[in-house]
Amino acid sequence: MSSIITLLTDFGDLYPAVMKGIILGIDPDVKIIDISHNIPPQNIRSGAFALMYVSGRFPEGTIHVAVIDPGVGTCRRSIVIKGKQIFLGPDNGLLIPAARGMGDFTVYEIPSDMCISPVSSTFHGRDVFAPVAARISKGYDISEFRKIDDFIELDFGEVYASKESLQGEVVYIDDFGNVITNIPGSLVLENINYGDDLELLGRQIPFVMTYDEATSELIMVGSHDFLEISVKGGNAAKLFGLHIGDFFQMTSNQNNSILNE
Repeated sequence: MSSIITLLTDFGDLYPAVMKGIILGIDPDVKIIDISHNIPPQNIRSGAFALMYVSGRFPEGTIHVAVIDPGVGTCRRSIVIKGKQIFLGPDNGLLIPAARGMGDFTVYEIPSDMCISPVSSTFHGRDVFAPVAARISKGYDISEFRKIDDFIELDFGEVYASKESLQGEVVYIDDFGNVITNIPGSLVLENINYGDDLELLGRQIPFVMTYDEATSELIMVGSHDFLEISVKGGNAAKLFGLHIGDFFQMTSNQNNSILNE
């Protein structure tokens, strides 16, 4: 089985170390990779985007533990997904975009007897997902778990793209303040030409291929293959007042606004 386990949480800098201790206590030979522990608190969609973007770069069979879990301690299920890679986390949609992006997969419910007892009502990362991931890394066959088909789905919202307008939602803001949206790059390239200007909140912004082509604000298709709003040497999220979950509109012939916060 995999010798790699990744971790993605909104826990900050203390609780992930506890999860690592649990994992290494069961499988001391596994390699643990931190994706991020700074996902905005309880923001499932940003966590799902980050997991989807990063997980595809890992080898087949990698085990990913993702915990952004506003429903911890409730009746929500704990799940493991098996496909080209393995994903563990809460049944709240967090894992689905990443798993679906890799093709066919099967979802199983994690049974309570695989967990550390007693299970905390606030820290399933430690008591459920970390030990189960480590046991899978050691070779445990998850096909013995109960399959489920009624898992929670998640997508990144509706988008609209034409030669006159782009409309979408902010799904992630990176440490540079780059605003990553849910508009696929393919839709942008079908409708907007490099060098075209679009207007956002009263500012004319060029659509460019690289950061160096702009003097300040810019829009581009980022390495994640989604539309990105950036400021060369600056912070686009602060400049435009954009936040995760904001809906926005860019047009070539009228004023624009954040549609909803």
